Amino acid sequence: MPPVHGNLFVVSAPSGAGKTSLVQAVITQLSNVAASVSYTTRARRPNEENGKDYFFVGEDEFREMISRDEFIEYAEVFGNLYGTSKAEITRLTNQGTDVLLEIDWQGARSIRRSHPDTRSIFILPPSNMTLRERLIGRAGDDPQVIEQRMQAAVGEMSHYEEYEFLIINDDFERASQEFAVIVRACRLSTENQKRTLGVALNKLIASEDSI
Repeated sequence: MPPVHGNLFVVSAPSGAGKTSLVQAVITQLSNVAASVSYTTRARRPNEENGKDYFFVGEDEFREMISRDEFIEYAEVFGNLYGTSKAEITRLTNQGTDVLLEIDWQGARSIRRSHPDTRSIFILPPSNMTLRERLIGRAGDDPQVIEQRMQAAVGEMSHYEEYEFLIINDDFERASQEFAVIVRACRLSTENQKRTLGVALNKLIASEDSI
Protein backbone atom coordinates (compact mmCIF):
# COMPACT_ATOMS: atom_id res chain seq x y z
CA MET A 1 0.00 0.00 0.00
CA PRO A 2 1.48 3.40 -0.98
CA PRO A 3 1.93 6.08 1.68
CA VAL A 4 -1.20 8.10 2.52
CA HIS A 5 -1.07 11.86 2.03
CA GLY A 6 -2.96 13.92 4.59
CA ASN A 7 -5.56 16.56 3.81
CA LEU A 8 -5.31 20.18 4.88
CA PHE A 9 -8.59 21.54 6.29
CA VAL A 10 -9.19 25.23 6.92
CA VAL A 11 -11.74 25.75 9.70
CA SER A 12 -13.31 29.16 10.16
CA ALA A 13 -15.89 30.66 12.50
CA PRO A 14 -16.57 33.86 14.41
CA SER A 15 -14.92 34.00 17.84
CA GLY A 16 -17.05 32.08 20.33
CA ALA A 17 -18.67 29.70 17.82
CA GLY A 18 -16.74 26.78 19.30
CA LYS A 19 -14.31 25.89 16.53
CA THR A 20 -11.36 25.21 18.85
CA SER A 21 -13.40 22.86 21.03
CA LEU A 22 -14.72 21.06 17.95
CA VAL A 23 -11.24 20.70 16.47
CA GLN A 24 -9.98 19.16 19.72
CA ALA A 25 -12.98 16.79 19.85
CA VAL A 26 -12.29 15.51 16.33
CA ILE A 27 -8.61 15.01 17.12
CA THR A 28 -9.71 12.86 20.08
CA GLN A 29 -12.19 10.87 17.97
CA LEU A 30 -10.02 10.14 14.92
CA SER A 31 -6.49 8.87 14.38
CA ASN A 32 -3.95 10.69 12.18
CA VAL A 33 -5.50 14.11 12.74
CA ALA A 34 -3.65 17.09 14.22
CA ALA A 35 -4.30 20.77 14.77
CA SER A 36 -1.99 23.22 13.07
CA VAL A 37 -0.24 25.32 15.70
CA SER A 38 -0.03 28.90 14.50
CA TYR A 39 2.46 31.59 15.45
CA THR A 40 1.07 34.71 17.08
CA THR A 41 2.14 37.93 18.74
CA ARG A 42 -0.98 37.86 20.93
CA ALA A 43 -0.46 37.66 24.70
CA ARG A 44 -0.84 34.15 26.11
CA ARG A 45 -4.03 33.50 28.08
CA PRO A 46 -3.75 31.81 31.51
CA ASN A 47 -4.95 28.41 30.24
CA GLU A 48 -2.80 28.35 27.08
CA GLU A 49 0.50 26.53 26.50
CA ASN A 50 3.28 27.70 24.20
CA GLY A 51 3.75 25.19 21.38
CA LYS A 52 0.38 23.55 22.01
CA ASP A 53 -2.19 26.32 21.54
CA TYR A 54 0.10 28.74 19.70
CA PHE A 55 3.76 29.54 19.29
CA PHE A 56 3.88 32.87 21.13
CA VAL A 57 6.56 35.16 19.68
CA GLY A 58 7.42 38.84 19.70
CA GLU A 59 6.55 41.09 16.80
CA ASP A 60 10.19 41.45 15.71
CA GLU A 61 10.63 37.68 15.49
CA PHE A 62 7.34 37.31 13.63
CA ARG A 63 8.33 39.91 11.05
CA GLU A 64 11.71 38.19 10.57
CA MET A 65 9.81 34.99 9.75
CA ILE A 66 7.74 36.93 7.20
CA SER A 67 10.93 38.19 5.55
CA ARG A 68 12.19 34.58 5.30
CA ASP A 69 8.89 33.52 3.62
CA GLU A 70 8.19 30.95 6.34
CA PHE A 71 4.40 31.37 6.44
CA ILE A 72 1.79 29.81 4.18
CA GLU A 73 -0.33 32.78 5.26
CA TYR A 74 -0.32 35.49 7.90
CA ALA A 75 -2.65 38.26 8.95
CA GLU A 76 -3.29 40.92 11.56
CA VAL A 77 -6.41 40.30 13.65
CA PHE A 78 -7.52 42.70 16.42
CA GLY A 79 -4.05 44.23 16.49
CA ASN A 80 -2.16 40.93 16.73
CA LEU A 81 -0.26 38.97 14.07
CA TYR A 82 -1.05 35.32 13.27
CA GLY A 83 0.77 33.03 10.83
CA THR A 84 0.86 29.40 9.67
CA SER A 85 4.21 27.66 9.17
CA LYS A 86 4.75 26.18 5.69
CA ALA A 87 7.26 23.64 6.97
CA GLU A 88 4.96 22.27 9.67
CA ILE A 89 1.99 21.82 7.32
CA THR A 90 4.18 20.00 4.79
CA ARG A 91 5.75 17.78 7.44
CA LEU A 92 2.40 16.63 8.82
CA THR A 93 0.58 16.04 5.52
CA ASN A 94 3.57 14.18 4.05
CA GLN A 95 3.44 11.72 6.93
CA GLY A 96 -0.25 11.05 6.32
CA THR A 97 -1.75 13.32 8.95
CA ASP A 98 -4.88 15.36 8.26
CA VAL A 99 -4.23 18.91 9.47
CA LEU A 100 -6.98 21.12 10.90
CA LEU A 101 -6.09 24.79 10.57
CA GLU A 102 -8.20 27.33 12.47
CA ILE A 103 -8.14 30.53 10.47
CA ASP A 104 -10.29 33.49 9.48
CA TRP A 105 -12.02 33.74 6.11
CA GLN A 106 -9.33 35.98 4.62
CA GLY A 107 -6.57 33.53 5.47
CA ALA A 108 -8.69 30.62 4.26
CA ARG A 109 -9.26 32.36 0.93
CA SER A 110 -5.51 32.94 0.54
CA ILE A 111 -4.67 29.31 1.32
CA ARG A 112 -7.28 27.97 -1.11
CA ARG A 113 -5.71 30.08 -3.86
CA SER A 114 -2.20 28.77 -3.21
CA HIS A 115 -3.28 25.22 -2.26
CA PRO A 116 -6.39 24.29 -4.31
CA ASP A 117 -6.64 20.83 -2.69
CA THR A 118 -7.44 22.42 0.69
CA ARG A 119 -10.81 21.40 2.17
CA SER A 120 -12.87 24.02 4.00
CA ILE A 121 -15.33 23.96 6.91
CA PHE A 122 -17.28 26.89 8.38
CA ILE A 123 -18.84 26.74 11.85
CA LEU A 124 -21.77 28.94 12.85
CA PRO A 125 -23.43 29.50 16.24
CA PRO A 126 -27.20 28.90 16.42
CA SER A 127 -27.84 32.59 17.19
CA ASN A 128 -26.14 35.90 17.96
CA MET A 129 -27.43 35.69 21.53
CA THR A 130 -25.70 32.35 22.02
CA LEU A 131 -22.52 33.75 20.53
CA ARG A 132 -22.54 36.69 22.96
CA GLU A 133 -23.16 34.38 25.93
CA ARG A 134 -20.22 32.21 24.93
CA LEU A 135 -17.92 35.21 24.58
CA ILE A 136 -18.95 36.57 27.97
CA GLY A 137 -18.36 33.17 29.56
CA ARG A 138 -14.87 32.88 28.11
CA ALA A 139 -12.14 34.04 30.48
CA GLY A 140 -9.58 36.58 29.34
CA ASP A 141 -11.62 38.96 27.15
CA ASP A 142 -12.71 42.31 28.55
CA PRO A 143 -16.08 43.89 27.58
CA GLN A 144 -14.52 46.10 24.92
CA VAL A 145 -12.94 43.12 23.15
CA ILE A 146 -16.22 41.22 23.36
CA GLU A 147 -18.03 44.09 21.65
CA GLN A 148 -15.35 44.23 18.94
CA ARG A 149 -15.74 40.49 18.31
CA MET A 150 -19.53 40.74 18.17
CA GLN A 151 -19.32 43.58 15.65
CA ALA A 152 -16.87 41.60 13.54
CA ALA A 153 -18.95 38.41 13.74
CA VAL A 154 -21.64 39.52 11.28
CA GLY A 155 -19.06 40.26 8.59
CA GLU A 156 -17.21 37.02 9.27
CA MET A 157 -20.34 34.88 9.15
CA SER A 158 -21.38 36.34 5.79
CA HIS A 159 -18.53 34.40 4.15
CA TYR A 160 -19.86 30.94 5.02
CA GLU A 161 -20.88 30.33 1.38
CA GLU A 162 -17.22 30.27 0.34
CA TYR A 163 -16.74 26.98 2.21
CA GLU A 164 -17.41 23.38 1.15
CA PHE A 165 -18.99 22.35 4.45
CA LEU A 166 -21.16 24.14 7.04
CA ILE A 167 -21.74 23.04 10.65
CA ILE A 168 -24.20 24.72 13.04
CA ASN A 169 -22.82 24.29 16.54
CA ASP A 170 -26.08 24.24 18.50
CA ASP A 171 -25.48 20.78 20.01
CA PHE A 172 -21.78 20.14 20.61
CA GLU A 173 -21.93 16.34 20.46
CA ARG A 174 -23.80 16.33 17.16
CA ALA A 175 -21.56 19.04 15.70
CA SER A 176 -18.39 17.12 16.60
CA GLN A 177 -19.79 13.96 14.98
CA GLU A 178 -20.64 15.92 11.82
CA PHE A 179 -17.11 17.32 11.78
CA ALA A 180 -15.62 13.81 12.06
CA VAL A 181 -17.86 12.56 9.22
CA ILE A 182 -16.54 15.33 6.97
CA VAL A 183 -12.93 14.37 7.66
CA ARG A 184 -13.63 10.68 6.99
CA ALA A 185 -15.51 11.46 3.77
CA CYS A 186 -12.71 13.65 2.44
CA ARG A 187 -10.24 10.82 2.98
CA LEU A 188 -12.37 8.71 0.61
CA SER A 189 -12.99 11.33 -2.07
CA THR A 190 -12.00 10.24 -5.57
CA GLU A 191 -9.59 13.16 -5.77
CA ASN A 192 -7.83 12.15 -2.57
CA GLN A 193 -7.82 8.44 -3.42
CA LYS A 194 -6.23 9.19 -6.79
CA ARG A 195 -3.54 11.24 -5.11
CA THR A 196 -2.85 8.48 -2.60
CA LEU A 197 -3.39 5.39 -4.76
CA GLY A 198 -2.60 6.71 -8.23
CA VAL A 199 -0.08 4.08 -9.32
CA ALA A 200 -2.03 1.21 -7.78
CA LEU A 201 -5.29 2.40 -9.38
CA ASN A 202 -3.66 2.55 -12.81
CA LYS A 203 -2.35 -0.99 -12.41
CA LEU A 204 -5.74 -2.19 -11.25
CA ILE A 205 -7.47 -0.74 -14.30
CA ALA A 206 -4.82 -2.36 -16.50
CA SER A 207 -5.52 -5.69 -14.72
CA GLU A 208 -1.89 -5.87 -13.65
CA ASP A 209 -2.28 -5.70 -9.91
CA SER A 210 -4.61 -5.18 -6.97
CA ILE A 211 -4.74 -2.35 -4.47
